[in-house]
Parts: sequence; C-alpha cells; structure tokens
Amino acid sequence: MTGSQEKSRRTFLAATVAGFGAVALAPGLHLIALSHAGAPRAAGEPASSKVRWGMLIDTTKCASGCDACVKACNTENGINETVADARQGSQWIRKIDLKDQKTGRTHSLPMLCQHCEHPPCVDVCPTGASMKRADGIVLVDRHICIGCRYCMMACPFKARSLVHQPLTEQNPEVPRGVGCVESCTFCVHRVDKGQQPACVEACPEGAMVFGDLNDPKSAISLRLAQEASTQVRADLKLNQGVRYQGI
Repeated sequence: MTGSQEKSRRTFLAATVAGFGAVALAPGLHLIALSHAGAPRAAGEPASSKVRWGMLIDTTKCASGCDACVKACNTENGINETVADARQGSQWIRKIDLKDQKTGRTHSLPMLCQHCEHPPCVDVCPTGASMKRADGIVLVDRHICIGCRYCMMACPFKARSLVHQPLTEQNPEVPRGVGCVESCTFCVHRVDKGQQPACVEACPEGAMVFGDLNDPKSAISLRLAQEASTQVRADLKLNQGVRYQGI
C-alpha cells in the first residue's frame, strides 16, 4: 500500500467512526434509524435518542389459543425452522396464560424481551455483547457474546435463550450463531427500514401497537395517554418499552 493510499484509508476510517459516534450495533444490522415521523433515515446514520421504540399489547384482544404473533416471529427471524432450533427450544416470543387467584379471571399475553430503559442483561454482560441502542432497542452482538448466560439469569422475564447447535436456513438480515444468547429485537432490521415488527403485522385482532414512545402524537403514545396500562414487574423500575393493557 502506498503512502497516499494509507492516508486515504485512515481518513475514510476516521470519518466513518466519527459518523457512527459512540453507538454500537450488532454486526449484520443496518446502521440507520427512523425519524420521529417513522420514515427511514439515510444509511449510515446511527440510532437516535430522539426516538424510543415501544410496544403496547391489549390483552383483552389476545385469545388464549392464538399464536399468530409467535409464528410470524419464527418465520421472520428464521427460528424453529431447523431440527437444531426445535431441540433447543429457541423462542423470541411466547404466549403465557395468567390467572387471578382471587377472581379467577384469566389473561393470555405475548411475552418477549421488554426492551428496558435500564436493562439488567446489559448491566451483567462481561463483554458488552448485550447492549441498548440509543432508540431503546436491546440487542446482542453475537460476535462478542461468549455464551456465559449471565444475561439469561439477570432477565426477570425469561426472554433470552442460548443457541446450542449450528443453525441453517437463516434469514441473512437476522444473524444468529451457535454459543450465543439471543432474544426479541423488535425486528430491528424491519424497523430500520420503516416497517413494523412481524408480530404486530400478523396479529389478527390488532392487539399489538408499535411506535415511538417519545412522540406524543404517535398512535402508541395517544393510546397510553387515554387508556390505563401497566408494565410487567413494574416494581423493578426498569421502565420497559413493552406495556400491557387489561392485566
């Protein structure tokens, strides 16, 4: 490499690092973010703290026997498509049924990574593989995850799992790897292109609303302002990005 080529390479790298700032993203994920209005930004721009992505789930519309959101998640993210997945039970979203012991009232709700503002999984990760983007989406960098499973133990929602065996037939936009911990990403590869998470699109009852919690005019913010909602284990003060109605 000539001196001029080396200088050009360093200039390019310096500009790239400056453009990305301190935001770290998992390899394989798009380094773009959505504007306040929900439109994709130019490629290369980091996620913005002006946006905080969240999800509101109305459990009164969520039927116990419906698993459309689970199937959509599996299809979109290449989960349970292989024998390896089936054996290890990888699942980024699951349906759970709750029963009030006093009243006998039951609820069925999807449980996924809650994308906490103060995620315990990030606090305990020894390598920095567990991380939170500026827009609130919690991710795992599979290239520096060592599979210690500290984050799995720290998660109060049992939302993470470990890939035990090699995988095939993966979605190129959703990198997964043996020996790595994984969980719901809010379909970040779709969100970064201005699309909704697969589970939200697939829900036949419209029980799931996704949007910007920081935008008072967004559909999710308007719903939260008008109707009562709660966070699972709100006593932990993690300020989750996923909220529930009807429980």
